[in-house]
Amino acid sequence: MDALIQSPHHEVVCLITQPDRKAGRGQRLTPPPTKVLAEKHGVPVFQFQSLRKAPEAIAVLEELRPDLCAVVAFGQILEPEFFDFPPHGTLNVHASLLPLYRGAAPIVHTILNGESETGVTIMKIDAGMDTGDILSLQRVRISANMTAGELEDVLACEGADLLLRTLDGYLSGDLKPQPQDHSLATYAPRFDKGIAQLEWGLDASQLHNTVRAMNPWPGATFRWREQEVKLWCTGLVEEDPSRPHLAPGSIVEMRKHDFLVQCGNNTVIALEELQLPNRKRVGAKDFLNGCQLKLGDLLA
Repeated sequence: MDALIQSPHHEVVCLITQPDRKAGRGQRLTPPPTKVLAEKHGVPVFQFQSLRKAPEAIAVLEELRPDLCAVVAFGQILEPEFFDFPPHGTLNVHASLLPLYRGAAPIVHTILNGESETGVTIMKIDAGMDTGDILSLQRVRISANMTAGELEDVLACEGADLLLRTLDGYLSGDLKPQPQDHSLATYAPRFDKGIAQLEWGLDASQLHNTVRAMNPWPGATFRWREQEVKLWCTGLVEEDPSRPHLAPGSIVEMRKHDFLVQCGNNTVIALEELQLPNRKRVGAKDFLNGCQLKLGDLLA
């Protein structure tokens, strides 16, 4: 939104976004950040609970007559009467390298699967789920410890830059949409919060990916003495034949800045940053001291 507003080549005639929602501990009604930005720059804002149930949304387009619409993380399925209305159609900024990871949660699934590369795709919206013709892609490397939140920040910047470059080429006619290879499609549906509950019997790399994918929301969890503990940061460690092999979930070693927990397939994972209910996030050393954990204790 900010990139489009700042662009000297394009005029943002309005923003259509979700309604204000309650947020934070006080559950105060909070506007979407895009709304705050739009109002700061004098861009008209229209908010709809559902475009399917809001014929007035089409009336907005009929009044403003945009040449093109751009959609980013809108969270609703658009009807053809909406996305086909502008003369140049509607473009979508999708946080994956389509046709990989079509759906609502590409960033989370990309990290859950331990991918080392992803990217941003600019596509023309059609009636399918992320099936439209592709205009451009930008590849992005994923580091071994990058979280979903960190990757989202990177892709947001890359997507903004790519959208501006794509608009120029597309509107001039130099950039032609290319159909996707649907046989290569994979999917990234909305995920259930239940996957945030760690299962120590899994391989350490799978657990590490889960922790990364659940950061910043909803946070990976395990249980200790009937308390749900959130695990925010972990590390992978090399195998050590001298290290004891205990039951999955057991603490097998305490180090200066972390402690090691047994996982499946004789792997271990380093726990680095944790959080008890209604407490601040703390490093592993403070967590161990506060909970009086010791070698051999079993996490659930």
